[in-house]
Amino acid sequence: MLRRTLFAVGLLAAAGLAAAQAAYPSKPITMIVPFPPGGLADVVGRPVAEAMGRELGQSVIIENKPGAGGGIGMAAASKAAPDGYTILMSLSSFTVIPEADVVIGRSPMYSLNSLKPIARFTADPTVLAVRADAPWKTVKDFVEDAKKRPGAINYGSSGNYGTMHVPMEILAQNTGIKLTHVPYTGAGPAVVALLGGQIDAVSSGPATVLQQVKAGKLRVLAHWGNARLQTMPDVPSLKESGYEAEYAQWSGLFVPAGTPDAVVQKLRAAARAAANDPKVKDVILNAGSPILYQDTPDFEKYVQADARRMADVVKKIGKVE
Repeated sequence: MLRRTLFAVGLLAAAGLAAAQAAYPSKPITMIVPFPPGGLADVVGRPVAEAMGRELGQSVIIENKPGAGGGIGMAAASKAAPDGYTILMSLSSFTVIPEADVVIGRSPMYSLNSLKPIARFTADPTVLAVRADAPWKTVKDFVEDAKKRPGAINYGSSGNYGTMHVPMEILAQNTGIKLTHVPYTGAGPAVVALLGGQIDAVSSGPATVLQQVKAGKLRVLAHWGNARLQTMPDVPSLKESGYEAEYAQWSGLFVPAGTPDAVVQKLRAAARAAANDPKVKDVILNAGSPILYQDTPDFEKYVQADARRMADVVKKIGKVE
């Protein structure tokens, strides 16, 4: 009798779980963006959240959780209930921060396997931006000046080991220059500091600076990619300028590990619909980043490869106080 009762309870629980998953989503979803408004994750996250909300029939609400180069928001997402009601729009610092924590000597805020990749939306080389009135007209001018004045040129970032810090360190390593790093809580505040004259340069995604470039307030000297950018076709790559430095800032959607497969599939379909939405494409392209979508299987492989490459870069950067 007890065995039959337990079996019946198990069937009811399984049926309840299946019904709950089938009904997903039955309430609004929170999309954590681990940076302040104005940066790439926010620029991509807002139109994607709106489009996914239309597809899912529930609002997807942005929650900005900045700090620690994105680590605070990523850690919060990794610890959220794996029920599909908390999702994460991350940048490529996702693969860097756990390795950086090890280099620093502290317990990682999260592990790579604590979050499951769902979809990649963009993958842009970062660009080297300075004020329009800066003395450097080319990246060669910038590098040669930095060689003459070690540490005199400073740059802003979204935080230690973040997507604005790592590419500048790659450039410094490959050219033998010394720059002074000034961390902020995100790309938006760093660009504001650049415009205000508090810092000399930033390396950011094109979307973060494009409007200021068009307005004549900023100048882009080079980018960290392999080919000319669709949104900035006149800007040379660092490789074209004779410097071996490469880095891509990607944006992608994640969920906590353990999220039920049925829920993952619904989010995956909604992300695919958002990436194919003409309005989303136009908004993100006009901001400076074309959609370069990857579905779950390809994005998982991409994240794993990026993590291996970034582990080597972080070890070369070493401990940053």
